[in-house]
Amino acid sequence: MVGPIAVWTGPLERRKSADMAEFLRVVEEPAPLRRMPRPPRVPLAPAQERMWQAAAAGQSADWNVARAFRIRGAVVNTTALRSAIDDVVRRHVPLRTCYPATADGPIQLVLDADVARVDVRVVDSFAGELTERIAEFAGRAFDLGAELPIRARIYRLGSRDVVLALVVHHISLDGQSLGPLLRDLVTAYLARGAGRPPAFAPLPVDYIDYTLWKHEYLGAFDDPGSRASTQLRYWANNLVGRPTPLELPYDRPPSADSEAAGDSIQLRFDAELHRALLTRARQAGASLFMLLQTAFALSVAGFAKSPDVTVATAVSGRDDPQLADLVGNLADDVLLRIRLDRATDLSDLIEQVRRVALAAFAHPDTSNPRLLRSLPQDPAHPLFQATLILQRHDASPPAAAPTGMSITDFPTGVVRAKHDLEFGLTESYDHTGAPTGIAGPFLYPVARFDRATALRFVETFTAMVELVASGYAGPIASILQPDQHRRRSRRAHRAR
Repeated sequence: MVGPIAVWTGPLERRKSADMAEFLRVVEEPAPLRRMPRPPRVPLAPAQERMWQAAAAGQSADWNVARAFRIRGAVVNTTALRSAIDDVVRRHVPLRTCYPATADGPIQLVLDADVARVDVRVVDSFAGELTERIAEFAGRAFDLGAELPIRARIYRLGSRDVVLALVVHHISLDGQSLGPLLRDLVTAYLARGAGRPPAFAPLPVDYIDYTLWKHEYLGAFDDPGSRASTQLRYWANNLVGRPTPLELPYDRPPSADSEAAGDSIQLRFDAELHRALLTRARQAGASLFMLLQTAFALSVAGFAKSPDVTVATAVSGRDDPQLADLVGNLADDVLLRIRLDRATDLSDLIEQVRRVALAAFAHPDTSNPRLLRSLPQDPAHPLFQATLILQRHDASPPAAAPTGMSITDFPTGVVRAKHDLEFGLTESYDHTGAPTGIAGPFLYPVARFDRATALRFVETFTAMVELVASGYAGPIASILQPDQHRRRSRRAHRAR
């Protein structure tokens, strides 16, 4: 199951004006997103290819996205809730799409809204066993070629206390989809509870429109002049000669039956450190994201003892406002190759990260499987082992709950770590726009790392973040001394 899904949403909307200008110089404006005529077969969107290949390799459950919500305070109309789930599936095409293999490759097969019904069972339970039951429910693999990519359970703890568990495969949903999905679910529940169907505002486009538009924009890989080929050449040239895999200090070697079972360490930087980072970002003409990536690259380089590291982040793919309320997987990974040996000091490294990030965001559409096939490396080695993602807001249950009813998150009980070193961070602001801190989990695979090793990496990252925020501009070499790796955090809450 996927850990907290997060996507850095800032490639356009939250970048400093100088960065925006540079970004727009290297990004050609795509044709307008619009309703598209339907061909007999619809291919996967680029962002879906990685998930489909993982499922075909028997790793489908690793990409399950699970959320659970405890609903209390008012009598819960489970009949209305079940109908509301069907309403949301009817509204959002990816939730009623199968992904069968064909002779021409995998396709999106959209089921008719009248037959695409979710099997929503109401199960009596008690709180003490619920996390374990939800974890088992969330860990079941989807057969993407034959079944809906969504399932739901309503666990009834009492007439005024239920837990709704939703599990959706990542091929049909990304982190930015959670907000629209939950808003629509509450809207539909309120309507069904009042005895009427929901009056949703029409979506300007659906996911099939987006897929076809994206393929039209990119063109064919066998056309050397297409955007698809241009982006692929960029990545192939950018990544040539990089060390792969990074030699991280694993506590155990990989095993053939190693799964993505993971553990997490919660990290929090307080408002003071958040403000200091924003100040340094303004001074450097960069963004908060770029400063965190600088600290991350320093940490990975020290851990791997390599001056040449490739890390990853994610882009939301939702720059067009028509996609804001769409449920579907539009997010994808981009790689950042950071050469510490080409930076004279920390200010120089921040500038390198800024330029590398802008270039990566200008080439966001090459899927991981396609890129891996094009690189002269062992395909058994992953494209990247370390990733840091920053989002501005967590998707959370909408505030517009029925009167007298509260909706809160409920733990799902399973952590999956598909990468060796993985941060999912969220920057928070209060109602006035003042920064209140940065927080999120660090995920790691328990098959490879002991918790003590993972804690050491988190402490290293914390030290690097503090150093970046402090205004230090000295040489890189002095940063990566062993004692720096064990500095205790003074302003951040200690990882636990």
